[in-house]
Amino acid sequence: MPRYAAFLRGVSPMNAKMPELRKAFEAAGFTEVKTVLSSGNVVFDARRASEATLQRRSEAAMHDRLGQAFLTIVRPVDMLHELLASDPYRAFGLEPSAKRIVTFLREATAAKVALPLGQDGARLLAVHDRELFSAYVPSPKGPVFMTLIERTFGKELTTRTWDTVARVARA
Repeated sequence: MPRYAAFLRGVSPMNAKMPELRKAFEAAGFTEVKTVLSSGNVVFDARRASEATLQRRSEAAMHDRLGQAFLTIVRPVDMLHELLASDPYRAFGLEPSAKRIVTFLREATAAKVALPLGQDGARLLAVHDRELFSAYVPSPKGPVFMTLIERTFGKELTTRTWDTVARVARA
C-alpha cells in the first residue's frame, strides 16, 4: 500500500492535539498513521488514490472527528524522497545562515511575478510543479517570507522547513 504525507495548514498544539488528529486520519480509513512534530504533518498508508481524493477524505474526517478541518495537501512519500534527493537549492548560492523552506501548493499555479523574487532577506527561488522553493535569513521583521508567499501564490498552500520535509519523508 502506498505511503502518503498530509501537510495541514494552520495546525499548532494550541488548536489540534496530535493524538486526536491521528484518530481522525484512522477514522478516514488510513492505516499506519503517524504524526510528525506538532505542526500538522501526518504520514499514513492508503489504497492508491488521487491526492485530491485523499485530501477530501482527510478534511471530512477532521471535520467529523475534531469539529474543524484544516486545509490539507497530500503528497506521496516517494515523491518527497525524490524532492529531497534533487537539492533544488544548489543553483541559488544561498548563504549558510539561510533557512530553506518548501511551500506545498494545492494546485499548480503560476507566480504573479517573475522568480526569483526577494524582500527583506526572504527569497522565493523557483516553482517546480506544485512546490515552491524559498529561503530566508531570520530577521527582527519576523516571517516576511509568508507574506511574500501568500501575496504571490494565495493561501491554498502550506509551508515547511526543508528539515521538516526530511523528517516527514523518514516517518
